[in-house]
Amino acid sequence: MNTTKRALAAEDLFNIDVYSDPQFTLKGDAYTFVSTTANDDNEYTSQLFLQKLNEAKPSQWTFGEAKNNNPSFSPDGKKVIFQSTRSGLPQLWMIHTDGGEAKQITTFKNGATNPSWSRDGKYIVFSASLEKDDDVTAQQEQSKEERQKLKEEKNEQPIVINRLDYKSDAQGFYDNKRTQLILFDVEKEIFQQLTTADANHNLEDITPDGKQILFSANLNDDADYELTNDLYLLNLSTKETRKLTTGHGAYGSAQFSPSGTKIASFGHEYAYQGATLNDLYVFETESAQRTCLSKEWDIQLGDALIGDTRLGQSTTGPIWDEAEEHLFFLGTDFGATGLYRVNLNGDLEVLYKDDNHVFGFSYSAGTFILGISTPTNPCNFYQLNSDGKLTRLTNANQEFLSNVSLSEPETLTYTAEDGWEIQGWLLHPYGFVEGKKYPFVLEIHGGPHAMYGQTYFHELQLLAARGYIVLYTNPRGSHGYGQSFVDACREDYGGKDYTDLMSAVDYALKEFDFIDKNRLGVTGGSYGGFMTNWIVGHTNRFKAAVTQRCISNWLSFYGVSDIGYFFTKWELGKNLMDNPTKLWDFSPLKYAKNVETPLLIVHGEQDLRCPIEQSEQMYTTLKHLRKEVEFVRFPGANHELSRSGKPKMRIARLNHITGWFEKYL
Repeated sequence: MNTTKRALAAEDLFNIDVYSDPQFTLKGDAYTFVSTTANDDNEYTSQLFLQKLNEAKPSQWTFGEAKNNNPSFSPDGKKVIFQSTRSGLPQLWMIHTDGGEAKQITTFKNGATNPSWSRDGKYIVFSASLEKDDDVTAQQEQSKEERQKLKEEKNEQPIVINRLDYKSDAQGFYDNKRTQLILFDVEKEIFQQLTTADANHNLEDITPDGKQILFSANLNDDADYELTNDLYLLNLSTKETRKLTTGHGAYGSAQFSPSGTKIASFGHEYAYQGATLNDLYVFETESAQRTCLSKEWDIQLGDALIGDTRLGQSTTGPIWDEAEEHLFFLGTDFGATGLYRVNLNGDLEVLYKDDNHVFGFSYSAGTFILGISTPTNPCNFYQLNSDGKLTRLTNANQEFLSNVSLSEPETLTYTAEDGWEIQGWLLHPYGFVEGKKYPFVLEIHGGPHAMYGQTYFHELQLLAARGYIVLYTNPRGSHGYGQSFVDACREDYGGKDYTDLMSAVDYALKEFDFIDKNRLGVTGGSYGGFMTNWIVGHTNRFKAAVTQRCISNWLSFYGVSDIGYFFTKWELGKNLMDNPTKLWDFSPLKYAKNVETPLLIVHGEQDLRCPIEQSEQMYTTLKHLRKEVEFVRFPGANHELSRSGKPKMRIARLNHITGWFEKYL
């Protein structure tokens, strides 16, 4: 390992540019993208860039401290509509591609997002959060002072709840607002509300002839109790809405074919509840007859590879070719993601796949722009030609990479107790010296239906930089290895998923003599936090543990989590009233008396996914039992603290984790 470079620091989060959302211009000779960075105000800044394919460097389009994203070109290529927080809230702005100042288009009270042009350039459809009687023709954005005053007034009022689904980790407690679709007439500069139902509506696409809107929503009468997301067509002339799907599944990422006669969409009907692999469907627009192209496949469609620096959204497909003969999309398989192509007979082929993370793409006339991350490079964009030639277009984070040493993972495969093969990776510590013994940390991902793999992960690299051997694996329940594998942990939490992880440690100790078997640590978040709690209650082999945004008690999780009322039964097979004894048997808190491992508990105080009371129960019980335990709370932070929380909070979290391991290992 090259030690002429310095070791990575937690604070290097401020030195990393995160690229996302590559989009070809209409001519196909250039593309736009978004670059997001942490700034000195403890916030994030996002800027728009454009790069011509025949030029070596991209040009920056937007400046300042705002978040600028979601650009969309007009059909004539002369204008770009984009989303920006420069006025305070996310609003829509328009800029001419030949230069000039951006013009603010919307001043909606609660902001405006996700703009999309009609093919004739006459109108733009976007999303806005509205109350039932809001008038879209009389919207006025409030000042920062007005918003603060309104917030203070609301904090003095009680919250009345009468829904089952009344909160989310992303939004907090729901109010009376719903996401509606709005049409903006570009020439007349007037707004028209397209949807009004008491539901959140997601724009999917606009027909090529501009006469219909494709959106997804749950408009069922029993929507509060059903996790469905159907596809609908809205006729702009008649205002009639037509359902395309069955009302029993979840569909999205839908797109019209160039002629508008077909629609491609990801979706599934919960055959394995939350562990169900996505399918790829093609619908006939007129008849709604559908064909499943992926029924013989066994891969997860889309991007299920997780990291902690992937800020911003990117297209993962499906995308049509010009002849309507093929669809392109990303797929998740064996620790990596790749670009795939399928014809309408379901014949699948890989266009690009390597030991890396394709996090997004754009397509134009046989050429692709791929966004790629590797374990030692956070992001770059590449051009993939029809002949398979891959050319790097950007040189992101050049200064950071030239000064900081990162660890290249060693891929390994080991055998579980029952003979299943499990994939994992091992990072060597900074300044690794042959013959020296090193402390070891096992990392466990959340989900559990997610996947570790070949992408940049700041936390893992930081542990290696601090002198630890880092092992991270995909035990059963992870994506990337087929439907049976991802489903295998359901109703068996703490069973074979636990022994898969213990087998990983056994394998590492047997194969790598530089690991000090007396200095083993373990950490994980969310499901990984549950598993960390479970591990320290079932073995004393680890000398230090850090549980993050954890689950400790399934009995209370059912009622306090924003997903508890359905996730508990999905994953454990029973809800609270079905079998409380079974839920208690699955709860790490039951085994707290067995814990001898020093445990650090870290949790965001506004986490509604795995609420902080889960950590409070674990901490209080262990402290009452006079165990070695410490509790670190992060004010204002939700479940996404490690990925998109306040930058300084993210750094403090990392330093607490590494500090705990330094103390006990």
